[in-house]
Amino acid sequence: MTSLIEGSSTSSHVPQLFHNSVRVLCNANTSEGFNPSKDASFPKTHLRIGEISGLIGGPSPSSRSILAYFAGHLHGHIKLLLLEQWKNKDEDVQVYDSLSEKESYREMLKKRKYCYAKVDTKLRSPEYAECVPVLISDHYVPPFSDILNWKSFSVQIPVKDIANIKRILMGISQTQYLRMHRRVKQVQKHFVVNGPPKRFDVSHMTLYSI
Repeated sequence: MTSLIEGSSTSSHVPQLFHNSVRVLCNANTSEGFNPSKDASFPKTHLRIGEISGLIGGPSPSSRSILAYFAGHLHGHIKLLLLEQWKNKDEDVQVYDSLSEKESYREMLKKRKYCYAKVDTKLRSPEYAECVPVLISDHYVPPFSDILNWKSFSVQIPVKDIANIKRILMGISQTQYLRMHRRVKQVQKHFVVNGPPKRFDVSHMTLYSI
């Protein structure tokens, strides 16, 4: 049996479902019962159906002058910690709780080298903007991690090191950054929702994981 659900707690109250199904979870958190050897992680996002031309890309890596960036509505303890540590504290690590109506989140991503990937929400945005994702979590299993090598195109930082984000990112060489940026472009197709599904897109990747 396979079920697609947003949170692991939905099935935890039904033991037969919890133990005997392959659960496809948007919030793949091992601390909440996600089992990497049995379950599959799915990228939760606003659906964008069709070709991704016009939605992806951005300036060359050399034109991305800001080191790191995050903006979004308050949700979850990680974002609260980010705001507490970095909001209005550093020009290189730009953290906002919201954007004005005149500012485009997608366009802002395209001008940054590293972008915080909101693991419980729209993980796909950094890949579309070719901004290297920064995953801040202790228990999250990224989508398709049984297929994709996330360490090759993202930076994974434990929650306890939020205060050290700048030091960690500044410690990444330009050569390594360019390599990750190139690989972000390579994996974009795996996060696209097509109707009907196309080879290597998010639907095929999910089925392969199952």
